[in-house]
Amino acid sequence: MTISAPLTADDFWASIEDAWATIPDAAAARAALIAGPTEGEETLDYEAASALEPHLRPFLAALKTTLQAYTQPQLAAWDAHITQALYDIDREDVHAATDGSDDGFLYARGFIVAVGKDYYDKVNAQPSTYAIEDAEFESICYEAAHVHDARFGEWPPRTVSRESGSNKAGWPSMSRQ
Repeated sequence: MTISAPLTADDFWASIEDAWATIPDAAAARAALIAGPTEGEETLDYEAASALEPHLRPFLAALKTTLQAYTQPQLAAWDAHITQALYDIDREDVHAATDGSDDGFLYARGFIVAVGKDYYDKVNAQPSTYAIEDAEFESICYEAAHVHDARFGEWPPRTVSRESGSNKAGWPSMSRQ
């Protein structure tokens, strides 16, 4: 993968696709999530996510290899892109479809991002159809920050928070602090 300097949102999503490309056995499970509910079903169920679960650790290992090759600005930019993606779907309607505590909802959003841009965009547009209750992937939420800390001795700066409830516009019916 050719890395732009600075790392763009397209590079961010491409790095996720490239990591998945190293795990061809995961292609069918990812495709099923992206395709959405089968005929006669209104939503995806946990079985759709569970087919992807055995592939999450190898995916993260491949992604970590990519992240470790980045320069400090590129790694900080990758972390900023995932943080923004997590922030953008930090919404009440997405939470209603995924459920979970504040941490559980963050990890659910991590799963959504990890599946890739096509799935992310579908969940973002139609969470009640595509988001899956209890499908979580905590590690991706912080991986770039941990790699950055290990290599450069600090977490990269952020302009928004990845934590649940931080996107005030996404929670119109709740007074979240």
